[in-house]
Amino acid sequence: MSLPQRLRELLSESTEINIVCHNNPDPDCLASALALGRISAAVGIDEQYILYSGDISHQQNRAFVNLLDIDLKAFEPTRVKDRPPDSVLAFVDHSIPGRNNQVPADTPVDIVIDHHPAEGIDARFVDHREELGAAATILTEYVRVLDVDLDTDLATALLFAIRSDTLDFLRGATPAEYAAAGFLHDHADPDLLRQLSTPSITGGTIDAISTAITNRRTNGAVLISHVGRTTERDSLPQAVDYLVRLEGVGRPSSSDSLGTPFSSAPDPPIRGSTSEMSYDAFGDVGNGGGHHDAAGGEIPLGIFSDYTTDDEQLLDIVEQVITARLVAELNLSDEAKESGTA
Repeated sequence: MSLPQRLRELLSESTEINIVCHNNPDPDCLASALALGRISAAVGIDEQYILYSGDISHQQNRAFVNLLDIDLKAFEPTRVKDRPPDSVLAFVDHSIPGRNNQVPADTPVDIVIDHHPAEGIDARFVDHREELGAAATILTEYVRVLDVDLDTDLATALLFAIRSDTLDFLRGATPAEYAAAGFLHDHADPDLLRQLSTPSITGGTIDAISTAITNRRTNGAVLISHVGRTTERDSLPQAVDYLVRLEGVGRPSSSDSLGTPFSSAPDPPIRGSTSEMSYDAFGDVGNGGGHHDAAGGEIPLGIFSDYTTDDEQLLDIVEQVITARLVAELNLSDEAKESGTA
């Protein structure tokens, strides 16, 4: 029995599905959740819930949800803790309870469909393909094999997700992504794709990128910067995408914000994968992970989260601690660590 057929069989035994997105979901996660919901509906599940934690703050993600009219609900632990016996819990674009999600670590999971590096995945149904560039590629295969109705919104969502997660097929794209895009192309709305690709940018995002440019420090091919305190969380990866184009920079870039420091690295690190570097550097104090060549991390500030009387002093402390961890993990020279130019 193929994986799509196995999934359909599992879903046919249920009357409700709770699809949990990872924290601050991106188009790949959202489109995958939407597709799994459509597959569930096709086998007769009337109760479908797409749940998320964190924020949908990136202007592209907000446009994605609004233009495609995706029905999202805020995650509450009671929904997975007290769900009925015939309800299934599914993860898309992530795989481990308690890692990049708010699901309690000991929660049994029924379905996992993911492409991120991970170990110890435990679920009744697992489709974990690290070699692929997007989770939406897997869900496109399921939609095609199971002959699920592919309307314009679903096709547009999946196609945009594949393009987004592979940086328009420039990062991690495999023949499977091209095949999925070819299947989706004739069903997608080109005007909607253009709207999703060119959302407006807030002044706060521009300010954060400007701050990151001003505060950049380099050592060889490594660049580290910060955006200070910002409410525009998703300005961080956008700042990284801009800074990584700096001549000579080809290793991890990092940016962090007060409130929840966050690092984002768009290129392979000096050793191992970017995902491993991020998790090894921050896993003991927060969350870290992602792809081989793109990853991030969050570190809660705890009692300092409401500290606003001296942002400059707190920023100096945060910057020193995070920089020291990155310098150690990347095995940079002691000179770089002391000078603060890593």
